[in-house]
Amino acid sequence: MREYLLTLCITAAVTYLLTGPVRKFAIVAGAMPEIRARDVHREPTPRLGGIAMFFGLCAGLLVADHLANLSTVFENSNEPRALLSGAALIWLIGVLDDKFEIDALIKLGGQMIAAGVMVMQGLTILWLPIPGFGSVALTQWQGTLLTVALVVITINAVNFVDGLDGLAAGMVCIASAAFFLYAYRVWVSYGIEAAAPATLFSAILMGMCLGFLPHNMHPARIFMGDSGSMLIGLVLAAGAISITGQVDPDALKLFAGSEKAAVHQTVPVYIPLLLPLTIIAIPAADLVLAIVRRTWRGQSPFAADRGHLHHRLLEIGHSHSRAVLIMYFWSALIAFGALAYSVNSASMWIVLGVVFLSAIGLVLLLLPRFTPRAPRWAQAFVPPRYRRRAPVAEPAAATPQTALEEPRTPVPAGVNGATALGARSRHLDRRKAGTSR
Repeated sequence: MREYLLTLCITAAVTYLLTGPVRKFAIVAGAMPEIRARDVHREPTPRLGGIAMFFGLCAGLLVADHLANLSTVFENSNEPRALLSGAALIWLIGVLDDKFEIDALIKLGGQMIAAGVMVMQGLTILWLPIPGFGSVALTQWQGTLLTVALVVITINAVNFVDGLDGLAAGMVCIASAAFFLYAYRVWVSYGIEAAAPATLFSAILMGMCLGFLPHNMHPARIFMGDSGSMLIGLVLAAGAISITGQVDPDALKLFAGSEKAAVHQTVPVYIPLLLPLTIIAIPAADLVLAIVRRTWRGQSPFAADRGHLHHRLLEIGHSHSRAVLIMYFWSALIAFGALAYSVNSASMWIVLGVVFLSAIGLVLLLLPRFTPRAPRWAQAFVPPRYRRRAPVAEPAAATPQTALEEPRTPVPAGVNGATALGARSRHLDRRKAGTSR
């Protein structure tokens, strides 16, 4: 565990320290696209944050290769090299897209090629544990197609959810934390060495996200862009593929008897294919809804719009930060709920806890629909939006002096300089009008 923590800290430190210079490079390189109709931010913000995240990935793999215990992962498996090859390819495609806005079909082809590169080097799904049948061995073509499909789905799910400051990095960090605990338990508790690469990938992915988040929280100073969102999506998919394709379900030996009975009874404990899917459940749901919505309207599935889940949270009335925290909450609930269920599927307390937290999440989700007012004695302890408003006095008759004054535009309640959606200062309009000032 100490070596995993060291790898995580080195990855986070390298990513954090490189993000500042990368931001300056992105500004000089002109990787600051204009505001689009679907964007939430109000000012051009540099992209290319994936450059710092990629070098953080390289630093994490380099450090792990020189540690006493983690170096055996590189000696016994070719999966870290396969991950680095696929990550380098998808990162280059993302950098080109952040700068030149390449076509969506070209990006899709690049994602499939990156997945194929990893398959050629051994990072593929070899068999699937299916309840009632046992471990079903896959042919080479079946394993390749399933691996490519999982990589493409995960990459695009993470890419689609990258719409608010800190949203994608935080959700993937939560997902990788839950997956790290799962893979570490399979490796250490059951002595299965094949789960070590997935554990390492999850630790490095957490470091990449944690190092980038301080620069990406609202208001963001830099965006990860497609170079970052596709990269962390590929790393997350690589960990899921590694532990799914290499860990034999019957190797856990939790139940005596046939392999079919063991597979059927230990599904909540070992099945590694469903856990990554539950971890990215919210991004995947957003992906499916976006495809259905755009196809129903007669648009291309890759056409951008403002119908994503985070956009809907803003339309309901949530602030930028609250919308991000709500998405964090649901991601953590689904990921760690699935993790707790895999540890003890017979516990009713886990189910009740998930149901109770889901109810709290629904209340938080619908909070802008009703604005409760606190009593007068408690108004000093609650935010201003929950206080009772004083009655507005009738405006006095205009005097000759006040009639000559220029009317002032009222400022909407709850709007500050960072999140204002209205017009800017009136001095900008005067300057545009060509006044002497």
